[in-house]
Amino acid sequence: MTISVGLVGAGPWAEMVHAPRLAAGPDTRLAGVWARRPEAAMRFGAPVFERIEELFDNCEAVAFSVPPAVQAELGVLAAKAGKALLLEKPLAADLDGARRLAEAVAEAGVASQMVLTWRYSAATRAFLARVSAIEPFGGHAANITGAMLGGAFATPWRLERGAILDVGPHMIDLLEASLGRVTGVRAHGNPLGWVGLLLEHETGAVSEASLCLSVPGELPPSNVGIYGRLGRESINDTQLGDDVFSLMLAEFAMTVRRGGGHPLDAAHGLHLQEIIAAAEEQLK
Repeated sequence: MTISVGLVGAGPWAEMVHAPRLAAGPDTRLAGVWARRPEAAMRFGAPVFERIEELFDNCEAVAFSVPPAVQAELGVLAAKAGKALLLEKPLAADLDGARRLAEAVAEAGVASQMVLTWRYSAATRAFLARVSAIEPFGGHAANITGAMLGGAFATPWRLERGAILDVGPHMIDLLEASLGRVTGVRAHGNPLGWVGLLLEHETGAVSEASLCLSVPGELPPSNVGIYGRLGRESINDTQLGDDVFSLMLAEFAMTVRRGGGHPLDAAHGLHLQEIIAAAEEQLK
């Protein structure tokens, strides 16, 4: 059964990913769009609603492609309207917003799922299966780009907050999936320049993440390497393949149909936000 999904937002990411993927099916149907600039949403070929409540009335689930602070505000409304939520990372702009949204999802009992794209790749899942066999004790992740220097993703919230809030969730999530739940973080550097994170995991493992969005020129792919008593495993973003969003939407549709939870739900997004907030506080 195809689920009807309303889209909140009409920016570059909505145009590149959410709108075409939701419309393409086979597990989802783009039921309509709401955006603060309705004229921007008209290019998606779906009904455009002037009021967000009208969008909620015409869909089973809502996908968000808006800045983190806006997602936190409107996600609460969608949860209270009884809609399942497909949520971008980070969950919110700050820890209070993330808590409010996660609490609204829990109170409403609606399904939620985070768009942590690496985790929906068959290559990543194979990597994590291999990692479990090497008895891992440490790792390193690097996500170094020039996104803040210009282009579609040099958006105000990224330019203000930098790499931790933007790409931090991806790298922290992958290190945690490989080495166990993160229980502590130490941070150094500059959020608008280079940031280093030292993560402590409940398994006793430790890992490091290097994050930066302000390096020009040709750069190596974002990558994660995990080391253990029985060897080493690694993955980079060139290996993720074209299956990521298809698998993500198939899992989201399944989550909505059965009304159950998903490992990458709003509660997980809140956990990642807690780590990010702790790191940002250390860098003030």
